[in-house]
Order: sequence, then C-alpha cells, then structure tokens
Amino acid sequence: MASTSNSLLSSKFLGTQLVLLSPPTPKTTSSSPSLSRKKLIITQTALNKKIKNSGSNFQEFSKTATLATLLLSSITPQAIALNDIVSPPNPPEITVIEAENSSKSSPFSQTLSLNAPVTSSSDLPDGSQWRYSEFLNAVKKGKVERVRFNKEGGVLQLTAIDGRRASVVVPNDPDLIDILAMNGVDISVSEGESSNGLLGVIGNLLFPVIAFAGLFFLFRRGQGGAGGPGGLGGPMDFGRSKSKFQEVPETGVTFADVAGADQAKLELQEVVDFLKNPDKYTALGAKIPKGCLLVGPPGTGKTLLARAVAGEAGTPFFSCAASEFVELFVGVGASRVRDLFEKAKSKAPCIVFIDEIDAVGRQRGAGMGGGNDEREQTINQLLTEMDGFSGNSGVIVLAATNRPDVLDSALLRPGRFDRQVTVDRPDVAGRVKILQVHSRGKALAKDVDFDKIARRTPGFTGADLQNLMNEAAILAARRELKEISKDEIADALERIIAGPEKKNAVVSEDKKKLVAYHEAGHALVGALMPEYDPVAKISIIPRGQAGGLTFFAPSEERLESGLYSRSYLENQMAVALGGRVAEEVIFGKENVTTGASNDFMQVSRVARQMVERFGFSKKIGQVAVGGPGGNPFLGQQMSSQKDYSMATADVVDSEVRELVEKAYARATEIISTHIDILHKLAQLLIEKESVDGEEFMSLFIDGKAELYVA
Repeated sequence: MASTSNSLLSSKFLGTQLVLLSPPTPKTTSSSPSLSRKKLIITQTALNKKIKNSGSNFQEFSKTATLATLLLSSITPQAIALNDIVSPPNPPEITVIEAENSSKSSPFSQTLSLNAPVTSSSDLPDGSQWRYSEFLNAVKKGKVERVRFNKEGGVLQLTAIDGRRASVVVPNDPDLIDILAMNGVDISVSEGESSNGLLGVIGNLLFPVIAFAGLFFLFRRGQGGAGGPGGLGGPMDFGRSKSKFQEVPETGVTFADVAGADQAKLELQEVVDFLKNPDKYTALGAKIPKGCLLVGPPGTGKTLLARAVAGEAGTPFFSCAASEFVELFVGVGASRVRDLFEKAKSKAPCIVFIDEIDAVGRQRGAGMGGGNDEREQTINQLLTEMDGFSGNSGVIVLAATNRPDVLDSALLRPGRFDRQVTVDRPDVAGRVKILQVHSRGKALAKDVDFDKIARRTPGFTGADLQNLMNEAAILAARRELKEISKDEIADALERIIAGPEKKNAVVSEDKKKLVAYHEAGHALVGALMPEYDPVAKISIIPRGQAGGLTFFAPSEERLESGLYSRSYLENQMAVALGGRVAEEVIFGKENVTTGASNDFMQVSRVARQMVERFGFSKKIGQVAVGGPGGNPFLGQQMSSQKDYSMATADVVDSEVRELVEKAYARATEIISTHIDILHKLAQLLIEKESVDGEEFMSLFIDGKAELYVA
C-alpha cells in the first residue's frame, strides 16, 4: 500500500471529511496479494456501518479511515477488502472535533485529527428526561439515532446511538423537523390515536389548498380552458365570450362561390358596400343597417353567405354560435354577450355573426311555467347591446336561423334586425349553377347534363346537391371508373331519395310480378291524367322500406308558387290509388297486399285538406274547420276542443269519402281501358327492373293511348 510523504490527503467521502496526518514511511513491498486482484467491492453501506460501529476502537477505525483515504487518493480505482488493510505500526490517539458547520452537516460529517485524544459517548446527558437544548446538541453531534413523537406532538421519545432512551418536551419549533432530517435522525409517530398529532396538523393545512385547487380546475373545465392570455384560461375568464375573431378575415369564400341565392346576395352585397363606401349612402341620409337576419330552410347556404360577407368586406369579423352563450350558471350568458360587444365596439366598424340565433332568441315567457331565467337574461342583454340606451354604432350583426317563427318579436323589430333576408330553396337555374360549383375538381363524363339533373331534383337545397355530387363520385370510385357518368348521378339520386339499393334482397317471382303491376298502375294513371306531372322513372328495385318506386318530375312553376288547383289534387289522389287498382284488376280483390298503405294515407290527407282548409267542398263551403292547434311551447294557445259540431264532422267525413271514391273510380276506368299498356309495362319492368321516362312514353305512342277526360 502506498504511503504519504508529509502531505495532507483531504477529501469528502460518503458524507465524511477525513484528514490524515502521518510521518513518512519507507516504501516497502508487501508480501500480501495485490489489492488489484481482490476484485472485492466496498459499498457505501459497508463503509458507513464500519464508521458507525467503530466507536472508540482505534483498530477498527484506523482500518476504515485508511481505506477511505486510499480510495480517495488513488488514481486508479481498485477493489479493496476491509480485512486487507494493515494498521499503522504506531497507533495515534484520535480526537473528534466538531466542524464549524456541524449543525448543517450529516451525523458523520466531522473533522478527524490524528494524534488527539478520543472522546466517547459518555458526554450525553444523564437521566431519562432531557432538556430541549441538550437534545438539539446531541442531534447535531450525531448521537441521536431515532425519535418518536406522541399523539399530541408535544413530547417525543429518543434513542441515542449507545442505546439509551429518553423523553424530551418539545416546544413549538418549526425548524425541528428540518434539523432532524438534516442530521439523519429516523422520525416516526406513535401508532393509534397519536397519529392524528403531527399528521393531523399537516392534513388540516393541506385541505384548504386542495379544495382551492379543485375549485380552480373546476372553473377551467367549465369554461373549456379557453380565454385568458395564451389561451390557457382561468376562473376570471368564465364569463368572457368565446367568439372567434379575425382582424382580416380569410374565409376563402366570396360571393362568386355562392350560387342559387341571387336575391340574398344582392341584399348582403349592399351591406358590404356600406362598409366599403359609406359616403355613397350617407350623402343621401341613409344609415347602415344594424342587423341582418338570414332566414331559410336548412342547407340553403345561410352560413356560407355569412362567410362570403366576411371574405368580401375585409373588416374585422367576429363569429360565434348562439349556444355558446347558454350556460348552467345564471348570468354567464349575459356576461358573454357584453364581452362580445365590448370587443366588437373596440374594433368598429366590424361584423358580428351569430349562428343559430334561435338558441337564445326564443320568445320570452313562452311555455308552461315560464321561461328559462338564464336564457331570458341572455336575450335581454342581446336586445340592449343591439339597440339600447347607449346605442350601437359601427357594429353590424349578422344572424342565421331556420326557425324564425320562434324568435322574440323585440329581436325582429327594425333597429335591431333591420333586414330579414330569405334564403330559399333554389330554382332550376339556381340548381344548375350550384351543380356547376360542386362539380369543380370532379372528372365528369360527356353525357352529364346539369339541366336534366336540376329538373329531376326539385326542392333540393345547395347542401343536398353537394351531397348528390359527392355520392355520385363515391359510386364511380366504387365501380372503378375514371369519370362520373349520368348513371352514377341517377343512382346517387335514388339512393338519397329512397335509400340504398337492396342487392341481396330475396324476392320471389310472384312478389316481383306484383310490385311490377303495382308501380305500372301508378305510372299509367299518372301519364294519362291531364295537367299532371310527367313520369321520370319507374323501378322495382327494393330501396329502403319501398319495394318499388315511380318518380314524377313536378312542375317548377307549381313548386315555386305553391298553388295547386282542385283538378291537380283530384288527379294526385287517383294516381296514388292506381297501384291498388292494378293489383285488384290483375290478381283479384282477395289477393291484394298491404303495399298501398302509404298511398291510402296520402289520399286521406289530401282529401281532408280539400274539405277542411281549401274550401273545395260544396256542402261545407268556404269555411275552414278543424284548424291546427298551436304549440304551447312557442307562446301559442293550444286548441282544447273542436270548433265545429258533430253534425259538421259527419258532413266532413262524408265529403272526404266521396272525394276518395271518385278518385278510385277514375283510376279503375283508366286501367281497365288501357290494360294492354299495363301488361306491356309490367313485363318490361320484370325484365329490366327499371324503365326511364322516354322508354315509358314510347309505349303510349305505340299503344295510341289518349288522355283521360272526365
């Protein structure tokens, strides 16, 4: 083992500062085996135990100190065994001297000086009751091994390193736990009721912190974590608006992308022009509209128009949904409305768009038992912000709804919503333009005719037409085609109207024949009725709940005006009964099926409306009876009893029955007269399963059929 020559070997090892002073010794060669060949590893636990158990035994302490010095002074790590350490020839005396920072060091952090007297643990206080100062000194000297607090926390039991036990009365010292922990003292609390002492105090201190933290996260969860700087949110942002703001709107939509709503575009273009060229209108004394309400059926493009206004105007734009104002907590909705308009006024002139405004704009006080307080406060605040005492300058409010009938009258008055723009279903020309817009980016075949598609889709909205073209593209991809042809569009149209095709449906020959004659009866009566819609297609392929379908192309003018003549309604009832009449003529009255149930419902509804509402009955006359009752939840009164007598009800029933029997007789006459055409059409349907309008009309030309004359 190498020795030191008048040198000081100093280092920290395992929390112990060792200073070794020894006289020079000549270099000797040990006959013992080389230390590098021992391959024995000394661990921190072994050395720590050696130091702790050595006490005043110089022989053991000398081995440990020499080992630590060797390990720390050696350049090359070696594996050393404690038993291989050779004690020095002249054992010096050892004195334990407290370090200057002993109060902050571990129990074994001491300065050891050789050639000094060694002190033992006899300097510990006597007796089983120690003073608190004596206890602290013993702890700092490392002479206390463990302490145990009692249930009150005012008295503790200690165990010294020599095994002695004593008790100490502990004052209220907040630093005691830190001192014990820093000096390596094992701390425990008595079992049983005594555990409520120190731990109970800590638990009482932590409970309010946990409660406030839970309340904080509850507020953040309630408001979705939005708001506040950086979008982190917080309890103070709970009543703030969640609207989306764009200083320079980039919606990617302009008026050129909106088709089929020319009148609505014109009125909204004026609003945009107001913002861009205000002098043009103010010179004539005109004022910019404060609000514009977009009204129309679902899917007609109300939100799309609002996005186009944002893209065209170029002014700051706020967008939100009315449902964002409705919250569980009363007053939050009104607070968010205030916050939204405060932000908007700071950016004026600007546009605020509220989608589905009927969520908060319903009639106040409607329904049994009163309205919702939170919703009423929200709409009251909205009314005040749009046109209240302080006014609303420079903020244009756009709103959209498909339920204008439920909105509060105070919200619809001029000064709040000055304009109500109706976005209705497009006509034929509008549908052609919409189809052209939604066909961009799609590979279309040359046989696709947008005009024919538009005429086959009466009543379709822009969303419906977009879905039609998308379904056609999906069908073309499923069939592994490179282009979308008219067949894919026709199949997609039937899928949307009647449901998907049942390719695996089990249909017997008898049922297939029955369905073919049933649908041929509808088509035959409809084609021979004067002033009725032409037949577009006949199919006996099962779709959805229907075993077969007959498509008619309704008049665009009739759909636009909504005016139907008495003769048209009578023809409609006869066409609906044509299927049942064909079954009876071909298969007999005993073999008819339930396939005409929906037809009977349609006939009964039309006949009763003709008598009760349209004044088409001579016995009832021009009197409307049995008006529909209102919805009490929309602020209307519900009719509790009929407004006509039992005698009038008997007359109504007899008139309805007379109209239905007349339609049945007309359908029977037409089918019996043209039974040959019925057989040909049914046979063609059995062979091909579907017949288009042109092929169907060729049968009438060959059969020289004539229109029915009453």
